Amino acid sequence: MTDRPTDNFSFPTHRPPRGSLLSARKLALMGSVLAGLGVGIYGFGPGHGSADWFSSPAYAQVNNEVRKVAQPIGFADIVERVKPSVISVKVNLSDKLAKDDNNNDDSPFQPGSPMERFFRRFGAPDGMPPGMRPRGHGMVTGQGSGFFISPDGFAVTNNHVVDGADKVEVTTDDGKSYTAKVIGTDARTDVALIKVEGGSNFQFAKLADGKPRIGDWVLAVGNPFGLGGTVTAGIVSAMGRDIGNGPYDDFIQIDAPVNKGNSGGPAFNADGEVMGVNTAIYSPSGGSVGIAFSIPASTVKNIVAQLKDKGSVSRGWIGVQIQPVTTEIADSLGLKKAEGALVAEPQANGPAAKAGIESGDVITAVNGEAVKDARELARTIGGISPGTPVKLNVMHKGQDKVVNLTLGTLPNAMEAKADTGNDDRGGGSRGTDVPKLGMTVAPANSVAGAGKEGVVVTEVDPKSAAAERGFKEGDVILEVGGKTVASANDVRDAISSAKNDNKNVVLMRVKSGGQSRFVAVPLAKG
Repeated sequence: MTDRPTDNFSFPTHRPPRGSLLSARKLALMGSVLAGLGVGIYGFGPGHGSADWFSSPAYAQVNNEVRKVAQPIGFADIVERVKPSVISVKVNLSDKLAKDDNNNDDSPFQPGSPMERFFRRFGAPDGMPPGMRPRGHGMVTGQGSGFFISPDGFAVTNNHVVDGADKVEVTTDDGKSYTAKVIGTDARTDVALIKVEGGSNFQFAKLADGKPRIGDWVLAVGNPFGLGGTVTAGIVSAMGRDIGNGPYDDFIQIDAPVNKGNSGGPAFNADGEVMGVNTAIYSPSGGSVGIAFSIPASTVKNIVAQLKDKGSVSRGWIGVQIQPVTTEIADSLGLKKAEGALVAEPQANGPAAKAGIESGDVITAVNGEAVKDARELARTIGGISPGTPVKLNVMHKGQDKVVNLTLGTLPNAMEAKADTGNDDRGGGSRGTDVPKLGMTVAPANSVAGAGKEGVVVTEVDPKSAAAERGFKEGDVILEVGGKTVASANDVRDAISSAKNDNKNVVLMRVKSGGQSRFVAVPLAKG
């Protein structure tokens, strides 16, 4: 069958019966519907007869409505302006696998490290960063993307693209190649700053000042699969995404097709400004499925400024283990809303401990700005320079108080606390049953390796409320309902007290694997 143009709105040459003619009212309604759908109307004109229709007020109204409909807008003008600022990044780095003959994993990251888990989930099924594959014995090559932020050659890319690189080469949009050196990297946010040598008048992009909104247009430009200068379009799908990379996760989710090799490339807004830096995708297959994540421009600005100034990033630190405030925890603490960050344990000699912050306190604001959850507190404190005085609003034992302290410096590597496990906790009493919770406990000082404080869980009914809340043998319960416990009787008394106060849940502070946390356990009626 041959395709040929057709005109669904042309009129036959013979005059139809009077009763079948479209009235001006019906034509206006049809035109309004077509205008609302953005459909162009073709074939109407004096040459088709009934020319008096087109000079009527009804037709003039329809024609004006059609003209008001926004026409599809292309991105060619924006792309032409911003594309020259985008670069392809190629790196060579020594194969880290050669250091471990027993390690057959292709990932250059340590097994079990946050970045290895991150890319095993979001970057590629084998844990390799996007675009990075072994090429020859003892050498790994990788390809990513980046963009200039100044005419003198400073450019932004991802930490995972250039981390550990022996050699970095960039290719600009006009096909020219340059060498580059790594100025500094930040693994916690996956941002890196490089300096391209051999030029002083590069076209560069501007990092956006404002925050994007869900539904805004976004253009991803980069080097997917080595195909430099590739442009894709989509929208902002979500904000503030936590993908398990670390406490500073605050990603912009976009649906513009992003693939391996786009890492480090910019996500532009409709004004041609960089709203984010593309860093990861979620993909069961390894290719784009319309779920990509970008580091917000506001984060990139802060990190790049520090990297340019001193080659590293310093973050504020108050020295607390924190966790989210769930609805049940809020209820047990008498809070009106499930907001803020619950302090599980202040670290010894840290700024918070010295200022009097205790386990069970809830930090609700920093310098007068409300804290929504634990992640927001981590990002807020981490974004303030060490040595800065800050004011914290804290809910302490049901009372609001203000705590003033000076931020310390977040250690680059936190000292790991030993996990004694369950193997050394033998002997001693099997404990006393706490029937309504479905677990058996014993004084910690009666069980080897359990420490001197609290009661240790010696047995958990797999069908109990305790099991549902994640209790396991070897956990140490330090507090119940805000009261320290040293025996099963202490636990029972604290639970009875909570019931007498008409509480539906009781809050327990539990130490497991060297880390403290609060667990809200529902109270059985009766």
